Amino acid sequence: MKKSNEKGFTLIEMMIVLLVISVLLIITIPNITKNNSEINNKGCEAFIKMVQGQVQAYEIENNKLPQNIQDLVEEDYLNEGENSCPNGQPIIISNGKVVLGAAS
Repeated sequence: MKKSNEKGFTLIEMMIVLLVISVLLIITIPNITKNNSEINNKGCEAFIKMVQGQVQAYEIENNKLPQNIQDLVEEDYLNEGENSCPNGQPIIISNGKVVLGAAS
């Protein structure tokens, strides 16, 4: 006796599933990289505002503006190594304003 009631997926069904998964990946991967860039840019904006606040605190306590980021680090207004945005762009202090520096 031969059982013809075997259960399982056919090759065609498996190919359709793989096709659907591939299409979903093709759609989502560009969106993930786009959102990652936006997240880093928002993080950079927030970091610049935070450093600007530290510049103002430094000015209030020392009656002068810091010359560079290193002044803030030496006086414990910033942690060591906090001299660039999350996206890697360096920041500089120019006349009391915190701005993005040239990429190195």
